Amino acid sequence: MRAVIQRVSRADVVVEERTVAEIGRGIVLLVGVEKGDTEGDADYIAKKTSSLRIFEDEAGKMNLSVKDIAGEVLCVSQFTLLADARKGRRPSFDGAESPERAEALYKEVAERVRKEGIVVKEGVFGGYMKVSLTNDGPVTILLDSKKTF
Repeated sequence: MRAVIQRVSRADVVVEERTVAEIGRGIVLLVGVEKGDTEGDADYIAKKTSSLRIFEDEAGKMNLSVKDIAGEVLCVSQFTLLADARKGRRPSFDGAESPERAEALYKEVAERVRKEGIVVKEGVFGGYMKVSLTNDGPVTILLDSKKTF
């Protein structure tokens, strides 16, 4: 499972001219589910998202998590994180999980973050979304549940 974490001051998701989710200060979490991913991968991404210390404390050090600042998480499914662009000019998405299995694991990530006491809002799985955000810093972190060592 791959994820991109962006520290934001605000973010929203619009589908068909309607805002379906929006947050203030917190994290935009883009999630791509890879073939063979399990609940263990979902747990890894959720725990990292909940506990990464990427928000500044009173001394200006990145020392606080989204939970510590009572921030929110906007979780958005993004299968394009599994793109393989090594050959040719058109990326291959063969590594992405089937939509049914991917949706279940994506929702599992969101639910596990919620269980940490964090407000989580979601985009529309499989939908065409317009995601707007103000990246704060900028701070962007890449996660891959297969690269934990």
